[in-house]
Amino acid sequence: EARFSESGGGSVQAGGSLVLSCTASGYSFTAPSCVGWFRQAPGKERELVATIYTQTSSTDYADSVKGRFTLSVDMAKNTLDLRMNSLKPEDTAMYYCEAHGPRNPLGGRCSRVSARYPYRGQGTQVTVSS
Repeated sequence: EARFSESGGGSVQAGGSLVLSCTASGYSFTAPSCVGWFRQAPGKERELVATIYTQTSSTDYADSVKGRFTLSVDMAKNTLDLRMNSLKPEDTAMYYCEAHGPRNPLGGRCSRVSARYPYRGQGTQVTVSS
């Protein structure tokens, strides 16, 4: 059974940085698949943060985080890491690691819809104060 555990969340001031890490058991991030991070703020729907297609390392970022966040897979540790710089109060949310999602057969981009990822962790809270 695949299990995912997120870590690295916390409270920071605006402009600060955090690194979120997702550790998988029963699942290998080396397998060709779409994996990524999604987030959900109170009263809002879950939204894309970033995805990566592990076979090609092709990434996709939400416009709101582009240039500030970096997604990568550590094959040796079997973790999915999200480096977040220049954090803003609007980045405050619960962040979820999600895996094994589909790719768009036409453009090749990973799905941006959280519901299409069958695996996810319990989440880690990120709070950014102004």
